[in-house]
Amino acid sequence: MKESVSVVIPAYNEALRISPTLRRVDDYFNTRGGEYEIIVVDDGSTDKTAEIATRDAGKRTILLSMDHKGKGEATIAGVLAATKQWILTMDADLSTPIEELEALLASGSSVAIASRALPHSNILLRQPRLREYGGKLINFFVRLLVLPGIFDTQCGFKLFRADAAKNIFARQTIPGFGFDIEALTIARRLGYRMKEIPVRWTNDPRTKVRPLRDGLTILADLVRIRFNEWKGT
Repeated sequence: MKESVSVVIPAYNEALRISPTLRRVDDYFNTRGGEYEIIVVDDGSTDKTAEIATRDAGKRTILLSMDHKGKGEATIAGVLAATKQWILTMDADLSTPIEELEALLASGSSVAIASRALPHSNILLRQPRLREYGGKLINFFVRLLVLPGIFDTQCGFKLFRADAAKNIFARQTIPGFGFDIEALTIARRLGYRMKEIPVRWTNDPRTKVRPLRDGLTILADLVRIRFNEWKGT
C-alpha cells in the first residue's frame, strides 16, 4: 500500500502560480494512488491567491487562511494541521517537481531534504550567478554554525515523518526564511535521522527571494538559532 502524504504549500501572493501547481499535484497523486491531502496556507495574501485556491481546489485540498506572518509561520500552521503518515513541505512554484517525492520517501529517513548541491542533483535552469553564490555563502555559515554536513537547507522541498514533523515544528520560533534551518537544527538535536537527496530543480525567475535583504535576515536568524541551541531551548 502506498504511503499516505500531506502536502503543505505556504502561499503568499501566488495568484499566478497556485492553480497550475494544485492541478499538477492533484494529478500526480491521482495517478500514484494512496491517501493524500493538499494543505494550502494562505499567508495573508493581498491578491486573489485564496480565491483562486478555493475555486480550483480538488476534493483533497484544504485552504487555511492567516494574517501575514511569514513563510515559516504558514508552514508551521500547515504541518500542525496535517493528518497523514508523511508530511511534504513544498513551494508553490514547483521548482522541485512533485515526482521527486518518491526519491525522498525511498530514503527511509525521518527527515529527507531535497538538495540542489549534491553531485547527482540535476539543475535544469540555474539561478543568476550572484544569487547562486550568495546562497552558497549562506550555506557555508549554516554548516559552520549549526548544521555541519548539510549542503542545501533552502531548497523548498522537504519530507518529514508525521510524528517527527509535529515534534519539530511545534518547537519552532523563526517566522521567516530561516525556519528551514531551524527545523533541521531541531531535528538533529532531537536525534532524527536526516538525509539529503539529489533532485531535479528549475529556477523560477519570478522568485520572491531578495538576495541581500533575505540573506541578511537568514544570517540574523542563524545567530538566533545558534544562541537558542546553546541555551538548550
